[in-house]
Amino acid sequence: MRITIIGAGFTGSVLAIELARRATAGVAISLVGVPETYGRGVAYGEARIEHLLNVRAGDLGATRDYPREFADWLHLSERARDAFLPRLVYGEYLQSRLQSAEHLAEAALERIEQEAIAVERMGRGAFRVHLADGSAFLSDAVVLAVGALPPQPLTGVGPRLALDPGYIGWPWQERAIDRIPAEAAVLVVGSGLTMADVAATLRRRRHRGPITVLSRHGLWPHAHTAERGEPIALPPGVLHALNRHDLRGVLRSLRALAPIVPDWRGLVDALRPYLQDFWRHLPETQRRRFLRHLRPHWEVARHRLAPAVAEDLDALRASGQLQLLAGRLVRARRGEAGVEVSLLERGSSAIRNARYDVLVRATGLDTDFARTTHPLMASLRESGLLSADPLGLGVDTNDRWEAIDRHGRAVRAPCAAAAPRDVAHTSPSLSQPSPVPRLNTVSVSSTLPAGIDSCCASLA
Repeated sequence: MRITIIGAGFTGSVLAIELARRATAGVAISLVGVPETYGRGVAYGEARIEHLLNVRAGDLGATRDYPREFADWLHLSERARDAFLPRLVYGEYLQSRLQSAEHLAEAALERIEQEAIAVERMGRGAFRVHLADGSAFLSDAVVLAVGALPPQPLTGVGPRLALDPGYIGWPWQERAIDRIPAEAAVLVVGSGLTMADVAATLRRRRHRGPITVLSRHGLWPHAHTAERGEPIALPPGVLHALNRHDLRGVLRSLRALAPIVPDWRGLVDALRPYLQDFWRHLPETQRRRFLRHLRPHWEVARHRLAPAVAEDLDALRASGQLQLLAGRLVRARRGEAGVEVSLLERGSSAIRNARYDVLVRATGLDTDFARTTHPLMASLRESGLLSADPLGLGVDTNDRWEAIDRHGRAVRAPCAAAAPRDVAHTSPSLSQPSPVPRLNTVSVSSTLPAGIDSCCASLA
């Protein structure tokens, strides 16, 4: 029995570790991923020392069964467990866990440090996985854990600019930020956690030029408190609304509670264990309403900054070096003296032109499976093996986490074939792509495709 997990970031690595822990001899688990970030993923493999985790160290065990494991692995004191550590350290922890699983598991855990570029459905339920080096192998089941997709090109960016050093489409590719002159005027499109990483790196490099952050809604991520707050138990009214999958009821209850509780952050954190089930059973009309009206506000409240990062950003704004601008990019082109942009500010009908030395795309990763150019996912889409989630939130799956093909049928194998929407390609709103505490709130078995989980359980 061979199970292949495609994607060796956080989600894929943890799934491989847990499957290896539970399965017995005779099960082969192949973990496939690109060598540059193998076992770490983009978040922890392409980070720099100034990029901090936005979760306290004491809450960062990889699974619910071992929530304190990361802090224990570092031998942290109780006080240090409330710290926000560099993301690079968490990447080392994931690598260590993966290496331990390789040595201790009865099942065979195989590392394949190659990019998977296609998956082909064979007869009798098997799959052929094609790798970038031209090789291929058969697998009884395939789990897609590729995470969020590469960013789409910015709307309005001209073809000359897209190839120019003045446009940085992915900030961490080949240390692009290091090539920005210290006096350069920088326009950063996007105001979330990727923007915070860009600003942190510019500040560490003693950047002196002006930085403008462009955000459609003019929203800025909130910060964690330096001291851990007391946990909040949700009252019956909120629980009732969550159980009824009533979005309006949840919002109404939370608005009433926010002025009463010691800190609104505790309310957001208390919702976490309920959100996967809530989102999965929310009617599509309410999902669309949430994405259209509430998603930006939810994201800045849920995806909070480490206090030290927030302090650095506040200092940049207070000094006048960094400006937050609400609006959208209409056009950007390479001009004679730099990057010429046309901006439409929020609440205005007049387009304003401006010039910058560098334009940085910091809108984060993508979930639009229907438009992605990711080689593997585009291949699966074109072959019809996978279909797009109707809300643009990755691939479509059923309640058993099995992928749905273009004909609306589940992609089944003797044990299962899956693209777990709420693990690897999930809503970036209520349930998150892969932040660790989100995955801690459910058992690993509940996020596995049903067939793979039952197969491993029967073999364990």
